[in-house]
Amino acid sequence: MLATTLTRMSRNGVSAALARTSAVAAHMSTSTQAAPLEQPVLFESNGATRTYVLNRASKLNALNADMLKLMRPQLEQWSKSDLCKIVVGTGIGRAFCAGGDIATVLQHSLHDATRSKAIEFFKDEFEMNYILSALPKPYVTILDGITMGGGVGLAISAPFRVATEKSVFAMPETKIGYCPDVGASFFLSRIDGEIGTYLALTSETLAGREVFELGFATHFVSSRTVPNLLTRLSDLEDPSSAMIDRTIEDHHAKRLPDEPVGKLTGRTRQALDIAFRHDTIEEIVEDLTKLTSTSDDSVAKWASATLETLHMRSPTSLKVALEAVRRGKKLTLLQALQMEMGIATAYCSGASTDFSAGITAVLVEKTKGRPAWSPDQLNDVSDVTVRRFFERDSGYLSAVPTLTPPDFLSNGRQNPMRFALPSEDAILQIVKSKARKDPISLSDLLAHFDNLHSGKQGVAEKVLEVVKRNCDVIGNQGLEVVNCKEQL
Repeated sequence: MLATTLTRMSRNGVSAALARTSAVAAHMSTSTQAAPLEQPVLFESNGATRTYVLNRASKLNALNADMLKLMRPQLEQWSKSDLCKIVVGTGIGRAFCAGGDIATVLQHSLHDATRSKAIEFFKDEFEMNYILSALPKPYVTILDGITMGGGVGLAISAPFRVATEKSVFAMPETKIGYCPDVGASFFLSRIDGEIGTYLALTSETLAGREVFELGFATHFVSSRTVPNLLTRLSDLEDPSSAMIDRTIEDHHAKRLPDEPVGKLTGRTRQALDIAFRHDTIEEIVEDLTKLTSTSDDSVAKWASATLETLHMRSPTSLKVALEAVRRGKKLTLLQALQMEMGIATAYCSGASTDFSAGITAVLVEKTKGRPAWSPDQLNDVSDVTVRRFFERDSGYLSAVPTLTPPDFLSNGRQNPMRFALPSEDAILQIVKSKARKDPISLSDLLAHFDNLHSGKQGVAEKVLEVVKRNCDVIGNQGLEVVNCKEQL
């Protein structure tokens, strides 16, 4: 969870003032303005790149209202500038961004006179998420450290998301009696299998390479190479997306022989997809309970631990989060953010006391036990309670604002998965389509995706992992053919 604090040198050198200040030594270049070092977001210009640097290291770069109001006009200016070829997002210290300043939001939400400030924060944040998804310039985010909640919102729509061994990724909202937001209902519902559902409900973290392998990052590099990568990007002249991709790909850190595989693979991943495929929390819990008795010890331990985790989470948040993820699969990003704007407004308006109980227990008092959720049990959270976060006639949604993206955005969103590893669905689709005539050979399957992704590192490993879980491989070594297994 430690983030790098390396100094990046521009071609003209870093200004003496910045060089003397270790707090701004992480991935830095010459600043475009004489911004005070205490400013919560720094803006830099270096060659082709324009960089925002989140600068609240003592708060793990948690987003607050001031940061959002600084970023929006600067992004608008960069979007219109012919000199800006690439927008880069980084953070100082051991985090890219650990989330939103939710404790302040809670305090504002508790009083009638300030509740509008809490709702305004979410509106500004969600509009920022959409702006970053539709920038007319290539957008690169460096996830070299903690990236959670609101930080995920800043990063997840970038077509280039660079993880390192120090990346720690999570959507931790159900821990604090809230619901995953910043577009989570959109992106978590579109990730492989039921991984998104699992992360939304459990608030579990991903670390290092698995952030890349599961699709939340598009590239994986060593933390120590980040300064050189940023220099290489700034040196590009009139860069195309393909040039940016290749530049980052050139820095790829290969898996070490003794490096452990991701925890959501193999039989555990199969069990996860089975248990979390349901549309009710009760059914998910039922399947997890059955899995605790399976003969596979690793799966049984995972199921038991997952049940314990879900028990720690807010029952109301679990049901609201599952409903949001299921609805989000059918929505555009802007529609999903608008739905989440309603959910945030409902929480700020008192739709659940868990919002206050969770934030107070986890973030303020930092207690380790289960917060005082109300209702305390899943079966006490009625459908009527869940609907108050979604239905237009809900009294808790009367103050919900409409998100209004600015005019300077490009007509279409950049594809956040264009430069990621191939999806599981894409791999299995090829296997199934070939099976109608003759089963595809494993070597041809690997060659197909290697060619499709221009030799991208990690593609072969992803294809093999998907095949191992979902397919039968028949034949002698070098002559294997692949067929999908019969689904339950």
